[in-house]
Amino acid sequence: MTCTSALVSAESAFGVLRLPRTILVGAGQRRSVGMLARDFGKAALICTDSRLAKSDVIAEIVSDLQSEGLSTEVFSDTEPELPLSGISSCVDRLRGRHFDVVIGVGGGSCIDMAKVVALMLTHGGSPRDYFGEFAVPGPVMPIIAVPTTSGTGSEATAIAVVGDLERGMKMGISSPYMIPVAAVCDPTLTLSCPSSLTSATGADALVHLVESYTAVVRERTTQLPHERVFIGASPLTGSIALEGVRLVGRSLVAAYREPGNLAARGDMMLAALYGGISLSNAGTAAAHALQYPIGALTHTSHGLGVGLLLPYVMRYNFPAIQPQLARIAETLGCDTVGADVPDAAREAVLAIDQILADIDIPPTLADIGVQEDDLPRIAELSLNSKRLIDNNPVKLDIDGLYEIVRAAFVGDYSFRG
Repeated sequence: MTCTSALVSAESAFGVLRLPRTILVGAGQRRSVGMLARDFGKAALICTDSRLAKSDVIAEIVSDLQSEGLSTEVFSDTEPELPLSGISSCVDRLRGRHFDVVIGVGGGSCIDMAKVVALMLTHGGSPRDYFGEFAVPGPVMPIIAVPTTSGTGSEATAIAVVGDLERGMKMGISSPYMIPVAAVCDPTLTLSCPSSLTSATGADALVHLVESYTAVVRERTTQLPHERVFIGASPLTGSIALEGVRLVGRSLVAAYREPGNLAARGDMMLAALYGGISLSNAGTAAAHALQYPIGALTHTSHGLGVGLLLPYVMRYNFPAIQPQLARIAETLGCDTVGADVPDAAREAVLAIDQILADIDIPPTLADIGVQEDDLPRIAELSLNSKRLIDNNPVKLDIDGLYEIVRAAFVGDYSFRG
C-alpha cells in the first residue's frame, strides 16, 4: 500500500525549525561539555538532582569544566516536576553570584531547572511572569543541556514546564530564547535508568512524536512563526517526527527489556531528541493538556500519564488524522498491503497500543488512582493549557475533553467516526 501524508506536498511545503546551535550525539560526548562551556566565560552553574550530584558523571563534568578554566557551582536540589518553590530556593541561594553559563544535567526537570534559572538570573521576576508564549523579553544566559534520560527532549525545546501548586497543574514558559545553545546527547548516560524510568520517558518521547506529527495544520502565513512558538504540524517537523517514530518502534521495547542494550539506548536518545525538536516547533496537544491536572492529582510521572492517554486521544482525533496515522503505520512496518487509509490508520493505533502495553504503561486512569468524580475537574483544568488545546487537530471544548478522560477511565477503545 502507498500511504500519502496530507502534510507532504510541494504546494504545502512550509516549516519552522528553531534548534540548539550545537547538537552533539554519541557515546562519550559528555566529555565535550567543558570545551563547549569555555566559549561563554569562566563561571559555570550546574543544575542537577541529589542522586546525580553524588555520581561519577557530575564529578567528571566538574573536572572537565575546571580543566578548561571554569569555576563551577553545583545546585543539587532539583525536585521532580519542578515546583515553583524549588526554583525560588535555587535563585535565592544564588542571588548576587555571577555565572556565564548554566548547565542542566539529568532528566527533563533538571534541564528545565537550568532553563528557568538562566531566565531568572538574566531577567529577574517570578517564573509566573513568563507563563505562556513569547513572554520572555530577550536572550537568557547560555544553557547547555546534558540529558540522562531519553524522553522529554528538553535539550532541544523552547519550553520549560514547571509545577504551579496554587493552580494545581503544570505551566509552561515558551520562548525561542529558552532553547539551549548546546545539547549533548550521550546514550551511555541512560544505561543506568531503571526499567520504570525507561518506560515512562520512552512513552513521553513517543507521545511527543505522534502528537507533533498529527497536530493541527494552520494557515501558512508570514505572521504565524511570530505569533506562535508552536505552529502546528508541517512537512519540516513531520519528517523528523516520522524518523523518531521509526526508532521508537525499533528500540523502545528492547531498551525496556534489555537495559544494557546500547544500540537500543542510542536509538531512544535520538528518538527523544527528534521528539523534542518536533514538539518545540509543531507543539503537542490533548494528551499533554490532560496529563497536567492528572499528574498533579495522582502524583504520577508525566511520561506515564501521556502514554496512558495517547491511545484514547488518537481514537478521539481519528477522523481528522487518518492520512498521518496511515503513514505512521507504514513507518512502524505494519502489514497494510491492500488496506485503505482508514484501515491502515487503525493499524497504526493498534501498533502504538501494543508498544505501550509492552512497556507496561497502565491502560486506564482508574489504574493510577483517578476517581470517577475527578473527571469533570480534570477536563475543566485542562482548558488552562490553551496552547495545547488549540494545537489539537480536532477542535476541543470541555465536553470533548470529558469524552477523552471518560474513555480513558473506563478503558473504552472505540474509534470516533
